[in-house]
Amino acid sequence: MTRPIFATLAALTLAIAWIPDWEAHQGDFPAHMLRHMILVAISAPLLVAALPILTRLTLPIALAAAIEFAVVWGFHLPGVHAATQAGGAAFVLEQALFLAAGCVIWASALAPENPLAGAGGMLLTSMHMTLLGALLVLATDDLYAEICGRAPDLGGQQLGGLLMLAIGTPIYLVAGLTLTAKVLKERPT
Repeated sequence: MTRPIFATLAALTLAIAWIPDWEAHQGDFPAHMLRHMILVAISAPLLVAALPILTRLTLPIALAAAIEFAVVWGFHLPGVHAATQAGGAAFVLEQALFLAAGCVIWASALAPENPLAGAGGMLLTSMHMTLLGALLVLATDDLYAEICGRAPDLGGQQLGGLLMLAIGTPIYLVAGLTLTAKVLKERPT
């Protein structure tokens, strides 16, 4: 694909993340998780492919993975989550940091200098996405209801966890395995 196609797809996915009223269709937590997954796992790699300037965001993969991990897990801490659910500046900051962290991890993982390190970053990201998704699905109580001041919605939390498992886990896993396969194909026999 060409850069204009990647740019068009990135713009389309960003519009899908932010324009529809996902809360009205899915509930607060599933909408929250759907936006996160679109930003970090779909829009970010498309933006990196579309905009060569984003390759300047390349960091050592361990640092990029740590930043992405901190953003994802940090914004799922109950107090921080409650602040973003209230909307306003906290919500805007959350969305911007998810997209930026996604661009950093993808730009760093896809850097041509060390695809095996990139594979490791993608596989680690897949694992922590899987862990967080599983925690949300397997929790016996709504982890956020009390602190967000709303009625418990365990089903919504579980659906959000399933969205994380269904979108984030396989995208990062396939990226990691693809980079690993690239390294194995390039190795002299």
